[in-house]
Amino acid sequence: METIEQVRLSEYEIERGKPMPNLTHGAIQANIIVQLAISYGNQYRIASEVALATEPEGSTPDVVVYPQRELNLVNEQARQTDAPLLVAEIQSPSQSMDDMVDKTARYFSFGVKSCWVVFPAIRGIAVYSAPGVYTFFHNEDILKDATLQIEVDLKKIFV
Repeated sequence: METIEQVRLSEYEIERGKPMPNLTHGAIQANIIVQLAISYGNQYRIASEVALATEPEGSTPDVVVYPQRELNLVNEQARQTDAPLLVAEIQSPSQSMDDMVDKTARYFSFGVKSCWVVFPAIRGIAVYSAPGVYTFFHNEDILKDATLQIEVDLKKIFV
């Protein structure tokens, strides 16, 4: 007789529609944000875990980059209806490569210009400029996002 394992999702997973991050995920996310802020903080508004009104159910990418703008400290909307210029998604151990690639199509249909898919296990980042169109950067490369003219040293991301 087969047993069916019941997996209980946390509130985090239900709300964001993705697995709960571990230490590796959180450190890589922080490293990306820090490196972007150091080099491009005057040009862009960089944030993490921003809920977006993507279809059909919304999404919460790990990192978003908007043009530089003032924060709305009083009446900020729950989900952003305007697309960021860039989103970065970090693969969790339970997510397949197909899951990650599928997310890029959703972001591009929302209006995102560049999408980074981060693969911690292989120390690589695929920089998508359109659905199915990407450049892969690995380990000690300098990531070059041609769409936004952003460069990031991967040695400072996967540490």
